[in-house]
Amino acid sequence: MANQKVSLRDETPGSRSDALLARLKERDRARLRIYIGAAPGVGKTYSMLTDGHALRVRGLDVVVGFVETYSRADTDAQLKDLEVVPRRNVEYRGVTMEEMDVDAIIARKPQVAIVDELAHTNVPGSRHGKRYEDVADLLDAGIHVMTAVNIQHLETLNDAVARVTGVRVRETVPDTLLDRADEVINVDVTVEELRNRLRQGKIYRPEKVEQALGNFFRKGNLNTLRELALRAVADEVGEKAALIPERVMVCMSSNAIAPRVIRTGARIAGRLGARWYAVYVETPQEQPGRIKPDDSDALQQNIKLAENLGATVVKVHAMRPADGLIAFAQREGITHVIFGQSARSRWDLLWKGSTIDRFLTTVRDAAVQVVPLEEHA
Repeated sequence: MANQKVSLRDETPGSRSDALLARLKERDRARLRIYIGAAPGVGKTYSMLTDGHALRVRGLDVVVGFVETYSRADTDAQLKDLEVVPRRNVEYRGVTMEEMDVDAIIARKPQVAIVDELAHTNVPGSRHGKRYEDVADLLDAGIHVMTAVNIQHLETLNDAVARVTGVRVRETVPDTLLDRADEVINVDVTVEELRNRLRQGKIYRPEKVEQALGNFFRKGNLNTLRELALRAVADEVGEKAALIPERVMVCMSSNAIAPRVIRTGARIAGRLGARWYAVYVETPQEQPGRIKPDDSDALQQNIKLAENLGATVVKVHAMRPADGLIAFAQREGITHVIFGQSARSRWDLLWKGSTIDRFLTTVRDAAVQVVPLEEHA
C-alpha cells in the first residue's frame, strides 16, 4: 500500500481514526504513523492521544508507551483512561532517570503503542541510543506505533533550521523514517494561534514566555518552520518519477564541512526521488596506516551519517580525488553533484587547480552545487 501523507487541517479525529483502523486491520505488518509539526505547542501529542482514544473506542488495544505532557492541562486531560506502561528507571551519574520501557511494551503486546518525542536521546545504559531505534523494535515486534516529532529534528533540515533560528538542534532523526511511515500527519496551526497559545501559558511556563516570543517563537522563524513542515509532507505526497532517472553524488571527505554536504545531498535526493551516493576517494595519502587518526575518525562518522540518511556509500581508489569522482560519475550516469567548498587558499587553487574545476571540465552534463564553508544565520 502506498504511503499516505496528509495535513491535519483536512481531517477530523473520527476520519483519521477510521482511516488508520482500516490499515491496522490489514495486519500484513506493523504500521507507523508520524505526527509532524512546525514547533512545540502545535498539538501533536494532543492529536495523537485523541486518535488513540478513538481507536480504543473502536475496540483496539492501545497503550501509552511514553508521553510527556509538560503539565499542559489540555494534554494531561487527554491521557484520561488510556493505559500507560510504567517507565523504566535508569541510573546515570548518581541520578535516576526515566525512559520508555521497550521490553515491557513488547511483553504487554498491545495492538497500538503511542510514543512521544521521536528524536529523544536515551540515557546511556538504555536498550538503544535513540528513541526512534526503540520504535523500530516495537514495529519489528508487530506493534503499530503512533509517534510525534517537530520539523527541526529532521536530519537533512538541521543546517537550514540553524540558519533561520540561530539554534543548532542536537537531537535529530533520519529522514528515512518519513519514507518508512505509512502516514505522516502535519499538525498545522497558524503562527498567530501558536504565539497566542504561548502567551496563554499553554506551551511554556509564564517566566519563559517573553524570551521565547523574542527568540525561537519569532514570527519569521515560525513562518519558515511552518513552511518546512508543509513542504516535508508535500514532498512525501508528490510523484517522484522521471523519464530520465536522477542520480545524486555527494563528494564525501573527512573534513568538517562534510556533514553539511551530506545533508544537502540527502535533501536534494529526497526531493528528486533519486538514488544517491556518498563517494569517498581514497588517495595514496589517505590509505590505512597513512591517514591521520582524527581524519579517519571523522571519515567514519561521515560514513555513518550518510548511511543513516539512506546513501549508498562508495569508496574508490585514485591518485587524485577528481579522477575518482569523474570516473564514478560517468560510470553511474550521475545527474547531480554536491561538493563542499575547498578550504585551500586562492593561490593554491590557482597554482594546482581544484577538484571542482577538473570535474567540471570533464563532466558537462551534471548539475553541480557547492556548499559554502561558512553559514550565516
